[in-house]
Amino acid sequence: MTHTDPLAPAQHSAHEWLSAIANRLGTDDHRYTYRSLRAWLHLVRDRLTVDAAAHLAAQLPELLRGTFFDGWKPSRVPIRYDADEFIHRFAAEAGIGSAEVPMTASAISESLRELFSPGQLDHALTLLPKHLRDALTDAGAPAPVQDKSAERRLSAQVHQLKGELGLLADAIATLARGLEEIPTDEPGNRRGAEAARAVHRILLAREAS
Repeated sequence: MTHTDPLAPAQHSAHEWLSAIANRLGTDDHRYTYRSLRAWLHLVRDRLTVDAAAHLAAQLPELLRGTFFDGWKPSRVPIRYDADEFIHRFAAEAGIGSAEVPMTASAISESLRELFSPGQLDHALTLLPKHLRDALTDAGAPAPVQDKSAERRLSAQVHQLKGELGLLADAIATLARGLEEIPTDEPGNRRGAEAARAVHRILLAREAS
C-alpha cells in the first residue's frame, strides 16, 4: 500500500523557491541560499509591525513561513536599527562577509518580488525607513567613481579613429577617381597605377600620424 507524504507538496514548493533565489544569487549552494533568505526574512520581519509581518508571511510557502516566524517576538517589534546594523546582523545570520550583504540582499529582494503576488513586496518595503529600503535593494550603493584619465584616453582614441576614417575615405575616393573610365589619352593601367600610388601616400600619412 502506497503512503503519500503529506508534507511533500510543502517541501517541493519550498525547494522551488530556494532554487529560484539560488539562481538569482548565481549559486548551486542551497545551504548558503537558505541562510541568506532566512536572514532577509528575519531582518524585514523584525522591522515590521505585527499586522504587516503577518501579511508578508502569507506570501510565503508553508515551510518558509515557519522559517519566517522562527524566533519571532511580536511583543518587541518593530525593532529599530540603522543600515550599518542591518548589514552587521545580515552578515552574522547568513554567515557571509559584510561586503557581500548588499548584493545578496538585493538579489533576494528581486527574487521575492517575482515570487510574491504583484506589488506585495513593494508594499511591505514602503513600510520600512528609506535607509533600510536602500539596503535591501542596493539603491544606496555609491555610484562608481569615474576615471577622468580613462575618459580623456577614450576621447583621444575616438578623435584618432575619426581621422583615420577620413584618410580611408580620401583613399577610396582617390582610387575611384583613378579608375573611372573617362575619355583620356593615358593608358588605363597608368591611370590605375597613379591612383594606387596616391592611395599608398594617404595610407603612409595615416601610419605616420
